[in-house]
Amino acid sequence: MTTTEVTRTTARKLARFAGHYVEMVVAMLVGMVALGPLWPAAWLERPAVDAIVMATNMTVAMVAAMALRRHAWPRIAEMAVVMYLPFVALLVPYGLGAISGTALMVAGHVIMFPLMLAAMVWRRAEYWH
Repeated sequence: MTTTEVTRTTARKLARFAGHYVEMVVAMLVGMVALGPLWPAAWLERPAVDAIVMATNMTVAMVAAMALRRHAWPRIAEMAVVMYLPFVALLVPYGLGAISGTALMVAGHVIMFPLMLAAMVWRRAEYWH
């Protein structure tokens, strides 16, 4: 295999990997928009509940997208855990009054995206294809 062929193969893998990440983010956005109206508005007035509801909406849609792509269920479960983890972890400082509801939502999202990427890199063989 020539250097050019290796570079093309690597470039294709990276493009698939990046494309898969973008697909997951799009699925998450669709989940937020499509599933958001199903929840009672009174629940969403409480930041802790709103954070878990939003994580759920995004996770449901992403699980569906990953299942459609025929990912292994253990990998789907890992990604679902990665999506909830920042919100659940931030509920502690929120409950103690150390961060606001806005900080809970913003930080939860900001942390979630690199954690998803880290999970994908860790299991990169799953996401190359």
